[in-house]
Amino acid sequence: MAETEQPQIYLITPPTFELSHFPATLASVLDAHDIACVRLALATRDEERLLRAGDALREVCHARDVAIVIDTHLLMVERLGLDGVHLLDGSRSVRKARKALGDDAIVGAFCGASRHDGMSAGEAGAEYVSFGPVGTTPLGDGTVAERELFEWWSQMIEVPCVAEGALSEALIGQLSPVTDFFGIGDEIWKSEDPAKALATLKSAF
Repeated sequence: MAETEQPQIYLITPPTFELSHFPATLASVLDAHDIACVRLALATRDEERLLRAGDALREVCHARDVAIVIDTHLLMVERLGLDGVHLLDGSRSVRKARKALGDDAIVGAFCGASRHDGMSAGEAGAEYVSFGPVGTTPLGDGTVAERELFEWWSQMIEVPCVAEGALSEALIGQLSPVTDFFGIGDEIWKSEDPAKALATLKSAF
């Protein structure tokens, strides 16, 4: 990726949300900003809730020509008419997902801070890989994806990469030249005005 290109925004939904108002909130952010992709990242394993949420958010996204993928649930992609899947187990399921969904689907893989896992995912057919968290967070095992990883990746690998997890304006400023996408979620949803919060983060590009 050329250093003159600005990264794109990849929106990640909250792990829980109310269907009565979140689709409208998402719509307001999509209307205010150019968004590359939305990831439905609900923590629930309740099939009915996933189907209802997927239906509602697909309508919002597709009405605005924005792609939408779902975390993990490969079988939900075709049922819901989504654009692909985001896998959380690194490179392990990429080949299976690509075979199941075909060449046109988006298949992404979260690879933590592992260069090797990212390369394996790319070789297996991932459309993008995401690394994170890039900021420090009390969740997980304390591993952080450092700028050095993104720098190396942007120079050596053609598969696009996403920086996500505990992002701040300062981190966005540091990583802008070396990442293709920023995966932004809780950083804006906890705000009273998510569209405005996203504008603030983007100003750090």
